[in-house]
Amino acid sequence: MKKVFLSIAAASVFLASCQDAPKADTATATEAQAVTTPANPDYMADLAQTKLEFVGTKPVGKHHGTIGLKEGKLAVEADMIKGGSFVFDMNTTKTDDQDSTGNANLTGHLMSPDFFDVAKFPTATFDITAVTAGLDSSMKDVVMKDATHTVTGNLTLKGVSKSISFPARVSMNGNMITADANFNIDRSQWGLNYGNDKSLKDKFINPIVNLNLHMVATK
Repeated sequence: MKKVFLSIAAASVFLASCQDAPKADTATATEAQAVTTPANPDYMADLAQTKLEFVGTKPVGKHHGTIGLKEGKLAVEADMIKGGSFVFDMNTTKTDDQDSTGNANLTGHLMSPDFFDVAKFPTATFDITAVTAGLDSSMKDVVMKDATHTVTGNLTLKGVSKSISFPARVSMNGNMITADANFNIDRSQWGLNYGNDKSLKDKFINPIVNLNLHMVATK
């Protein structure tokens, strides 16, 4: 009986120590949609102010990092975003929550074929297919309560394209557009499967990854 209690206690400690992805809206991946890339974009992304952050989790902790934007553009008609495309430079991937050695080792692993395989796939892209005012009726229990729009587009990672939709807070003020979104994706839907096996126990890596985007674009 004592062994049973010890086993239950050990399991409880393990489960309590498991780090879940940050609470955010879920962007479920479906088949990629047709994209019309704007030939004459009205707004260009400000590379210095636009930032993509990610958080990955595992039973014994979590890691935070960033990926830089290489280029981005938006097409606008009658104060509505009609299209856009963004290219992220995967060579800028870096983690920042450890010492210099730990960050370098983890960043190198993320860039390896186990994860992003940056040597073969140096960029990731997001191509907008629709931006609608308000929230899609299929979205339940939305976490971003002040979201103003629903954004849909094709996210391409490691050569795999999937359509995702997520709430976003979008503001248009004169010659500037700002947008913020915070959502979770299942990396395995893009073939990023490393560590995605619960039998690994404390070496298991949660397939759910949090993405936090802040975008600024100007005319």
